[in-house]
Amino acid sequence: MQRLFMALIAGAIFIAGGTTLANTPKNTLVMAMNADDIISFDPAQVFELVGGEMIANIYDRVTMHEAEDLTALVGGVAESWEVSNNGHTITLKIRPNQKFHSGNPVTAADVVFSLTRVVKLEQTPVFLLNQFGWKPDNVDRLVTATGKMAVKLEIPENLAPTLVLNVLSAGVGSVVDMKTAMAHEKNGDLGHEWLNTHTAGSGPYELVSWKPNEGIIMKANPNDRHGAPNMKRIVVRHVPEAATQRLLIEKGDVDIARDLTPDQAAGLLGNSDVRIQVDPKGLLKYLQVNMKDPDLSKPKVREALRYLVDYDGMVNSFLKGGYKVHQAFWPSGFFASLTDKPFSLNIAKAKALLAEAGYANGLDVELDVFNSSPHPEMAQSIQATMAKAGIRIKILQAEKKAVYTKHRARQHQMILTHWSPDYLDPHSNADAFASNPDNRDEAKLTGVIAWRGAWEAAATTSVTADAKTELDLGKREGMYLALQRSVQMDSPFIFLFQNVAQTAIRANVSNFVSGPTFDTVFFRNVSKK
Repeated sequence: MQRLFMALIAGAIFIAGGTTLANTPKNTLVMAMNADDIISFDPAQVFELVGGEMIANIYDRVTMHEAEDLTALVGGVAESWEVSNNGHTITLKIRPNQKFHSGNPVTAADVVFSLTRVVKLEQTPVFLLNQFGWKPDNVDRLVTATGKMAVKLEIPENLAPTLVLNVLSAGVGSVVDMKTAMAHEKNGDLGHEWLNTHTAGSGPYELVSWKPNEGIIMKANPNDRHGAPNMKRIVVRHVPEAATQRLLIEKGDVDIARDLTPDQAAGLLGNSDVRIQVDPKGLLKYLQVNMKDPDLSKPKVREALRYLVDYDGMVNSFLKGGYKVHQAFWPSGFFASLTDKPFSLNIAKAKALLAEAGYANGLDVELDVFNSSPHPEMAQSIQATMAKAGIRIKILQAEKKAVYTKHRARQHQMILTHWSPDYLDPHSNADAFASNPDNRDEAKLTGVIAWRGAWEAAATTSVTADAKTELDLGKREGMYLALQRSVQMDSPFIFLFQNVAQTAIRANVSNFVSGPTFDTVFFRNVSKK
């Protein structure tokens, strides 16, 4: 009966371009959002925004930022921890009486399995654990169970322990049911192929089905350590068009619309059936050039590009209320954020810089961009202002996962994309934007954004390495501020905007928690009147 009901729900909701349920079920949360970036549900591979949000509600992580207090790092699967005097050993005490969705108990062996498989599989987010000094050939002796409910982590690198614990709150810190994963192992893949489309977690929800370009269905875990979630089902409808999302939320066919444009959100302010929830986010929009390009790699050309973006024009028009100008790699509102905004639209200055660089007649550039709003609109604005200085932009639109794939293969010329911190420490973004320990193509540091743009980052890589070991908070803040200024002025990056999420929610829905990052969005507290 349960399987039949879920099939009926799926059939009723996923009707492309048609009418859905007039009222969503009382025990089901239905969300409309653009979910085209999902590549996998395996925590060892997930490195996309929507995918990261989904697994954050399916898996418990070693450490957590919980919905009840997003400012505090607390225990997840690990109830508590002890750090050795030299900071190189962390002992985790595993929380008792936890169970996976399968019914299997959560043990130290599962934690060891989960962390070591991330390192051994070497998927995109592996660099988060590699920075500890963990490699495929040493991780088995550095991550060990010292009892049924105790884990010892040896950290060869000199790192602030708070940084290590923050990293374990990222998606790579998700704890996977070892018995279930290994029951589906193929050719030594540690269950990876199966976990691409299935889940084996202990969190509030369990994946029922994922149909690319249609949506996702999850069911509640009645044995969740927080207590059974209020909503028995979560249904995510893949609706890429913001205008369609607005129509659905107004009709009551969905409970939440996640991707409205600012003007659409403003248009709902007079609707008593819908409210707009505003949440400052750490998501940044930025341009990146490929330093392999002989033209765009020139410093004067890159400086000129910074003066060919109408930052204020965009945030005061089609981005109004949804974004603010931000020109550094670490978001405002967080520790050690640089809020200086040295660049504004200046066509004359840009032309002079291009002439100095030998490009008085401009140049042709291809710009890769997501095909979902507001990215095409942003690209068109950039195309228009850059044309005034002779930069002829050809816009190439595609789904997010296609753009991600091209970016990670270093095949772009210039790209308009976004980034959100993996954990709440400035090293999360510094390690991505200011550090590139190996610029060779064969290094394949796909999680390192500097590497994706073929930027050697010689002046900032060593400073980034030093900042993550500095224990003096004041000195550490100064180091990250200096890194941001350096990258802001001379790098392949043009940082544009920081997101302010405007979520449309039906009036009878409450307690939807959308934290500062993509993986601090929580479904388990949602309720309906």
